[in-house]
Amino acid sequence: MQFGIIKERKNPPDRRVVFTPEELVRLKKEHPQVVIKVESSDIRVFNDDAYSNLGIQVSVDISDCDVFFGVKEIPVDYLIPNKKYFFFSHTIKKQVHNQKLLRAILDKNIELYDHETIVDANNKRLIGFGRYAGIVGAYNGFRGFGIKYDLFNIPKAETLQNKEDLIARLKRQTLPNIKIVLTGHGKVGMGAKEILDGMKLKQVSPEDFLTKIYSQPVYTQIDVLDYNKRIDGTNSDSNNDFYKNPQNYTSDFERFSKVADIFMAGHFHGNDAPDILTHDMLKAPDCKLKVVADISCDVGGPIACTIKASTIADPFFGYLPSENKEVPFTHPGSIMVMSVDNLPCELPKDASEGFGEMFMEHVIPAFFNNDKDGILARAKMTENGKLTPRFAYLQDYVDGNTVHG
Repeated sequence: MQFGIIKERKNPPDRRVVFTPEELVRLKKEHPQVVIKVESSDIRVFNDDAYSNLGIQVSVDISDCDVFFGVKEIPVDYLIPNKKYFFFSHTIKKQVHNQKLLRAILDKNIELYDHETIVDANNKRLIGFGRYAGIVGAYNGFRGFGIKYDLFNIPKAETLQNKEDLIARLKRQTLPNIKIVLTGHGKVGMGAKEILDGMKLKQVSPEDFLTKIYSQPVYTQIDVLDYNKRIDGTNSDSNNDFYKNPQNYTSDFERFSKVADIFMAGHFHGNDAPDILTHDMLKAPDCKLKVVADISCDVGGPIACTIKASTIADPFFGYLPSENKEVPFTHPGSIMVMSVDNLPCELPKDASEGFGEMFMEHVIPAFFNNDKDGILARAKMTENGKLTPRFAYLQDYVDGNTVHG
């Protein structure tokens, strides 16, 4: 079996990689029967020498490999027929811009394993960059607050080396006694929490956050029942009821938008769950929010001010609630929004190291134990030019009948 690490070709360039040089050395040691080749790249965070100096073969042509590992979508012209590919295809939600990609994968008889579809028996995702999205998103939230109020101007995360550098820069700043509300307890939310805790910010309960006045900056991390309530007015003491019956709930986030200065959105939002931060909440006279860092970045989704995805080059924009439109973030009536949709790209080394560790733990063993836990079987989207049964719901998307933005 031959594994190939492909060069990233999507624009804007992505410097991340599935396997660091050290992880490939470990892979070769644990599975010496595998041949590994790395496609030469001038953008990867680990340069060609970092691999070749450790005995990993680097080549401009790795087309003889059986299985290819990448991060972002692969341009159709670079897909090699009859191969196996692992990358983020961004097709499982029927994204309109990648419809042609999935068609090409089927036409070329490629076996596609999307990183998002690598789950355990309970459908819990096993690998991803969510933690690093949370880390960078939280940093960007504070950076935006400093810029908006001319308090400080810390460097972009992409110019720094690692999480520790981000925290060190933030700890040098003096924050007023602001309140930060963080949603989400998954990888994204907990990644953001690493920054807040690294800054030694005081964490308080949701109840204290809503009712008490502090002389120092504080944050609270809230769960779904903290910011959603049952429509019928009855109490729910179980998150499971919310997950099973989201249609019976409505957002109760307004009680937080009335007291929080910064909202860091790191939640997972199900398709049928109620919107979290609505336009009405944002234009309410007593809305106190000044910065919204939408780390999850679901345009047109549960955060009404996320009207577009921003970029690493231009991460902030202003949202004017009274007119529901984008304005310069210097506008006195605006809320500053950060909605970068590829945040882990700003910490490519850390993100690659973490991703490779997860891949080695959860995915690579499946190649050598007959996939005894079903990891590869569940993740396989296409086979023999057709969608697998698990992903048959995408057939109308492939046929051009249904697409989403």
